[in-house]
Amino acid sequence: MPRRTDTRERVLRTAATLFQTQGYHATGLNQVLAEGGAPKGSLYFHFPGGKEQLASEALTLAGAEMCLLIKTALDAAEKPEAAVDTVLAHLADALTASDFTAGCPVATVALDTAGSSDTIRSACDEVYRSWTDTIAAYLVAHGADADRAATLAVVLLASIEGALLLARTRRDVAPLLAVGAHLRPTLAEALR
Repeated sequence: MPRRTDTRERVLRTAATLFQTQGYHATGLNQVLAEGGAPKGSLYFHFPGGKEQLASEALTLAGAEMCLLIKTALDAAEKPEAAVDTVLAHLADALTASDFTAGCPVATVALDTAGSSDTIRSACDEVYRSWTDTIAAYLVAHGADADRAATLAVVLLASIEGALLLARTRRDVAPLLAVGAHLRPTLAEALR
């Protein structure tokens, strides 16, 4: 039996980080392999669909990790407002630690490939849907009706995504703090 290696996982994680910080078009396959410490022949062995498959799977991986963070924050919070604070604090810390290069794990690629790859667009859409579905399920469990919860989940995600973009552009977490300050009472009101 051949020895298993972690090459595939390393390449996926390296790609996810590079796509998050640089976007799809600015990230080359040679860079992914070099930074992931993987041999050149391994890329098409593990990802026969090439860069598009790699990006799709990297987005799915990064998106699932963010979804877990969201779910964990929601499950641990006594109130929905506290969950918003936890998620925003994590995002602000990640932005600051990366010198404002690591925003949303999906947004940079979603914007970079809009209209050019249905495979990648679909992967981005699935990730965003997993996040809004997780948020909506939490809101329903806390008293919101399903339609209101679905709408509010989209508003929450869009607000946070916009704040991340502004924070990254301005190199300042103030937009995240401002959105958090607005979302807390919005959530409290919605769940009365």
